[in-house]
Amino acid sequence: MDIAKVQDLIDLAKAHPDLVAFGAIWVMIWKGLALWRAAEHRARGWFIAILIVNTLGLLEIIYLFFVTKPIKPEVSSGPTTGTTGS
Repeated sequence: MDIAKVQDLIDLAKAHPDLVAFGAIWVMIWKGLALWRAAEHRARGWFIAILIVNTLGLLEIIYLFFVTKPIKPEVSSGPTTGTTGS
């Protein structure tokens, strides 16, 4: 990437700070959700990849919707006190 392209990106960010803020919030939301799920699934490789690679949320969305499914909490069928009642 040459200096002119970098300067163009800097000028674009200065002209549209709201776009930069939206992009940052977009990435943080998707990255947070994906990291949370990777931690729940103990998927160390995915966790590291999502943490390091910045794809504007694309890798995170793929992981959340196509690679894993949410962990459902276990449902208890009754009290777990261990007594049968007399």
